[in-house]
Amino acid sequence: MVKFLSDSGSPLAINIYPFLSLYADPHFPKDYAFFNGNSTPIVDGSATYTNVFDANYDTLIAALEKNGFGSMPVIIGEVGWPTDGDINANIEYAKRFNQGLLDRIIHGQGTPKRRTPPDIYLFGLIDEDAKSIDPGNFERHWGIFYYDGPIKYALDLGNGRGLVAAKGVKYLAREWCVMSPEANLLDPNLTNSVNYACTYADCTSLGYGSSCGTLDARSNASYAFNMYYQTLDQRKDACKFNNLSTIAKLDPSQGTCRFEIMIDLGTHELPPSRSSSLAVGSNQNSLLLALLGLITLITYA
Repeated sequence: MVKFLSDSGSPLAINIYPFLSLYADPHFPKDYAFFNGNSTPIVDGSATYTNVFDANYDTLIAALEKNGFGSMPVIIGEVGWPTDGDINANIEYAKRFNQGLLDRIIHGQGTPKRRTPPDIYLFGLIDEDAKSIDPGNFERHWGIFYYDGPIKYALDLGNGRGLVAAKGVKYLAREWCVMSPEANLLDPNLTNSVNYACTYADCTSLGYGSSCGTLDARSNASYAFNMYYQTLDQRKDACKFNNLSTIAKLDPSQGTCRFEIMIDLGTHELPPSRSSSLAVGSNQNSLLLALLGLITLITYA
């Protein structure tokens, strides 16, 4: 494969996920997953590594050099940090990691083995509520934007530029499907009803350490019911869980736990003209955030 890419003049793309190193090993030094951490550096000959991103990248470069492909261009096909679904997947850590990554790009910082930084694709643009969670609940929460377009956290893209939230988003009615005040937590139908809702809607935010992980039992059920209700575009029959649910007009969101309202897919505002299309900041070289699919493309001109 590598020889084929070399013969055709193509780059090799790899994915680097420092979050997964932290997720897979509870003893992994947390600060080593970030670019501004205080963990003990790893010294490898004349090279010193202060973060796992550089170490992973240069491990590949060393292998390529050993096999005669030391000049092969290598790009980062995916890199990012999730914001929910695990105790280490949160907005604070995601902002810390992604801003650290952007700062390196803006300042043209490479790795000990390759001083010129590679092209990098930041994963991802928005969350994916139907993605497989076999690797973990965090898999649905890699986006830097919420599903409906608001910014999860600010990022400095250079030259005073930042992310821009989606405009003109229309929502369905401000109503939520919640557990009825008259319903009993000991109702024998409750467990099956919640399980049913979470089978067909995304309940990954309810897990331990997640944004809705501190809800009480009644609020847990309400969250599950509402996610199902919104996923089905607030269909009247989507809030009927064996007399356990009701429609509420008061937002039940609590703290970091956001009870969503589905966007109205039937109404849209016209997109802006070409002259007012999204642009983001750069260093001396252009730094472009391309809103393509579910990734953010960062390149060097």
